[in-house]
Amino acid sequence: MESALRVRSLNEVPSAGDFASGIESTNVPAVFSGCVKDWKAFSNWNPCNGGLDYLQERVGLCVVEAMLSDSAPVFYGDIRSHERVPLPFSAFIGLCKKRMHHSEDGSCVKSDRHGLPEASSEYDSKPYEDAPHQIYLAQVPIINTETEERVQLGSLREDIQTPVFLEDKVLVAINLWMNNAQARSSTHYDPHHNLLCVVSGCKQVVLWPPSASSMLYPMPIYGEASNHSSVPLENPNFSNYPRAQCLMEHSQKVILQAGDALFIPEGWFHQVDSDDLTIAVNFWWRSNVTLNMSEHMDAYYLRIILRRLTDREMDRVLPIASLAQMENMNRHTGIVLKKGQNDNGLDQACEGNDLKGKEVEQRFMSHALEPLAVLALHELVSLVHGHVNAAELRQPMQSASTTAPAVSVNDERIKVVRPSSFGWEDDPVAKIFWTLHPITLKNVFLAMVENFPRTLEALILHLLSPVGAEVLTRKFDRMDQLITEEERDRFYQAFYGAFDDQFAAMDAILKGKELFALQVDGCAIMFVRINWVGDDSGNKMFMGSSTI
Repeated sequence: MESALRVRSLNEVPSAGDFASGIESTNVPAVFSGCVKDWKAFSNWNPCNGGLDYLQERVGLCVVEAMLSDSAPVFYGDIRSHERVPLPFSAFIGLCKKRMHHSEDGSCVKSDRHGLPEASSEYDSKPYEDAPHQIYLAQVPIINTETEERVQLGSLREDIQTPVFLEDKVLVAINLWMNNAQARSSTHYDPHHNLLCVVSGCKQVVLWPPSASSMLYPMPIYGEASNHSSVPLENPNFSNYPRAQCLMEHSQKVILQAGDALFIPEGWFHQVDSDDLTIAVNFWWRSNVTLNMSEHMDAYYLRIILRRLTDREMDRVLPIASLAQMENMNRHTGIVLKKGQNDNGLDQACEGNDLKGKEVEQRFMSHALEPLAVLALHELVSLVHGHVNAAELRQPMQSASTTAPAVSVNDERIKVVRPSSFGWEDDPVAKIFWTLHPITLKNVFLAMVENFPRTLEALILHLLSPVGAEVLTRKFDRMDQLITEEERDRFYQAFYGAFDDQFAAMDAILKGKELFALQVDGCAIMFVRINWVGDDSGNKMFMGSSTI
């Protein structure tokens, strides 16, 4: 877990300004210890201090909507896995009382049996009669600014004090959460910022950042439970959800005692385990991001997000290597000359325009070209010749500016880089480029300009794959930072001057770079489909598993 995403713990309640600037703006969870101990609810609702009688007196006549689930103690968000049933609040209080008794010393103890109300009670023969532990009061509204008619427990509002750091927020809802037996909510994220406050009991919250979405397999965005994970964490099937094997490596666990509060930013997945008879209240409010997201800007925001995802995937496929890593790759690279190999074939292909192997090597050595550069040069020349049609070797080289190609390339032997496999390790030209220091690569190209201009032309126009073009431009960018402006101008003038049609060379490099971006774009789009639309149908086409 990245240090920047670590949950913070604070023993003092922050001011509204400190919360907005130092906590909310980071979109990282934070625990506020003892944040709600000054609430009336903290003492009045305490089951060990007559809290159940108090609640029954205040709101016992209210009818609330409860979750009834056969999968208890796990309560899944999908509507197909639970029912929403009307329940008199007094009935639920009765269930809670049956699960409690007081010991001789007056301490609060929970019973191990699933108690039932008396047979003569007004809620006899209800669906929860045989399984009271399958009932969970989840998200019962105390305040709801979007649908006021759904507010069921509004009279409890006076027992709740809005934390000082939320006083300037536009609240969407305040909800009650109450269970009479151990309960677990399925893993999900909220569409609003959330402050979860434990009034009584204890909750354990497991958190995942939005960046871990691909491992949680969100349900389809057009479904009823689109904000829920489809992975049953209590018994995950890794053959169906292979990415979920890494879930816990990206998780954080928080224990909330009575009086504590947890800020859960929008989009953070969380799974909540509640002890027997736990009472909690949560606040939802719209984030500044969603408040200020104008609808007419959606297309622009989508492009920005896709660009960031594409850049991230590019960096994953082509990680930036340090100088030490480059040197290590150079030592282990596949750039080696096979025994007895020479470049005499180049003489035939270029009809004297290029020098014989021995002469080339002597010239390179006289110019102090490092041995690794000589090996790389030989390998590049060999790759070009390996793809030149033997029938074309004896014909004069055509200009790249004519309709005929400079060389005839055996397309069947060129490695096709598919979207599912476009790393530099899979492409011989890209591998040579990638393993060379930018300055070394510059010297190799200058040697080709002087001695093998037609080979350089064939390399760029016919053998440069999309990933090779991306690696090449990255090396050029890095090289530009290492040399002076005058050296840079001289290099590019010499490099592009080797081509009969300089624009054709530029076009080949830029089109290859754009094609690579398009391939990575496909992964980014697939990432969006998997993580936010919930469509995993085409996942095997791109990478097999998203790791963005």
